[in-house]
Parts: sequence; C-alpha cells; structure tokens
Amino acid sequence: MSTARRGRFGLVTLILIGAMMALGSLWLLEVVRRAGVETARAVKRTEPDYYVDNFNYVRMAENGEAQYNISGKRLVHDPVTDTHLIDQPVVNSLSAERAPMSARADRARVDSNSDKVYLYDNVQLNRPASPKADYFHLDTDYLVMLTDEEIMETDRPVHMVIGKSILNGTGMKVNNATGELHLASRVHAVLPPKTATR
Repeated sequence: MSTARRGRFGLVTLILIGAMMALGSLWLLEVVRRAGVETARAVKRTEPDYYVDNFNYVRMAENGEAQYNISGKRLVHDPVTDTHLIDQPVVNSLSAERAPMSARADRARVDSNSDKVYLYDNVQLNRPASPKADYFHLDTDYLVMLTDEEIMETDRPVHMVIGKSILNGTGMKVNNATGELHLASRVHAVLPPKTATR
C-alpha cells in the first residue's frame, strides 16, 4: 500500500471512530434525559401547589345565581387529595328562598367538587330570625355541609338554640331544604312553655 493510501485509510478510520463516539454520546444523552423525565413524572408532588390569602369564593348554582360563598384567612390547595384547606373559614348561604345562614370554624376542608365542606374546631352556625324561621344557633367541633343537598351533619356533640328552645345531643342531621332536624343520641331539650290561646 502506498503512503498516501495508508494516510487516507488512517484518516477515514479516525473520522469513523469520532463519528461513532459522537453518535454514542448523543444516544447516551437521550437515554439519560428520558430517564430523568420519567422519574420526574413518577415523583408525586406532596407540597401545596398554590395558596391564596384573604380570599372570597362564590359558588354558583346551575341557574346562574350565587349559591354560597366561602371566605377565609388562607386557602391552600393540596394536589395529592385535590382538596382545599382553609384557615378561619366563613361560609354564607345565599339562597333567595331561605333565611341567610352563616357558619364559622377554625379550619375547613373543601373537596374537589366543592359540594362538601368539612368544618373543624369551634364550629358555629347562625341564622337570624325571619318571618319563615326562628333564630337558630349551633355549636359543635365538627360539621359536614353537603351544599348541593342543603344538608348538614355531624357525629359529635352539638348544642343548639332554636327560637327559645335549647337542644343538646350527640350526632345530628339537618335538612335545610325540608326543615327537618334529627338528633341521634343523648338528647336533652329545654322547651319554653306554650303560650295560652283564648
């Protein structure tokens, strides 16, 4: 073989080895990149993904009218359970057919569909007297509000004042749409005497 051919053969071999190393490096880089993307997808986020301070949220009914509003000191979204955690919540019903009702608590959790509101610690519910309903006040430490059905329930002790009546019990279910009230156990009631009619 001539010297020129040997030089060309060495140069071609060197270029081929360099090209193979470059392709191998690109392939290895792509494998590492894809593994990193898949690992990032596999890692679930456990920290809140957003929060709002001093907020006011209005839930609309299907007919376009305001159904209720929730305000609070801080709202935090939990991406793992897709729920909202609220500090110092205040829930106000905005029904045109019924007397307005307001609920307060130390904290709350709202599910992803916004149709269940869980109130925790120092829960107080108030409804002023109206021509259609007596004054209503409720104290408990846990309450579930099913907003679409207008139902409130708890399995914990409750203290209620309805008009001039005082009710205590453990476990309660109230249907605000029908006006039904059910106390489950350990019920104690103080009812005012009926006024005489002539």
